[in-house]
Amino acid sequence: MNYMPGTASLIEDIDKKHLVLLRDGRTLIGFLRSIDQFANLVLHQTVERIHVGKKYGDIPRGIFIVRGENVVLLGEIDLEKECDTMLKQVSIEEILEEQRAQQQAKLEAEKAKLQALKERGLSVPRADVLDEY
Repeated sequence: MNYMPGTASLIEDIDKKHLVLLRDGRTLIGFLRSIDQFANLVLHQTVERIHVGKKYGDIPRGIFIVRGENVVLLGEIDLEKECDTMLKQVSIEEILEEQRAQQQAKLEAEKAKLQALKERGLSVPRADVLDEY
C-alpha cells in the first residue's frame, strides 16, 4: 500500500462526512471541504453535537474553519451506520438544559471533594493560580 505522509493523507477524505473532536471537548460533524499542511480544516454543513447520557442534540453551525492544533481526533463517518445509534435526538433547548445541569452537578461534586480534602488537611492547587513556565 502506498500512503502519503502527514496531512497529505487527508486529501483522500475530502468531500466525505467527518467527526472532529476538538481540544475544548466540542464535537463537530460536517463534510471536509479543504485542508492545508498544518491540518487546518474547512467543514461544510457542520453541526455541533452535544451528548448528555443517552441523548444528543445538534446545533447547526454552517461552514466551520478549524485550526489544526485544536484537532484531537478526526474520523470519517460511515453513512450507513450513522442512523444505527442507541442515542435519542432531542431539541437544542432540551440538550443545552441537560448539559447545564450535568456541568452544575460536576461542579458541586468537585467542590465537595475539595472541601473533604481541606477538612483532612490536604490542599489541591487551583489551575488558575499555577504559574506557567
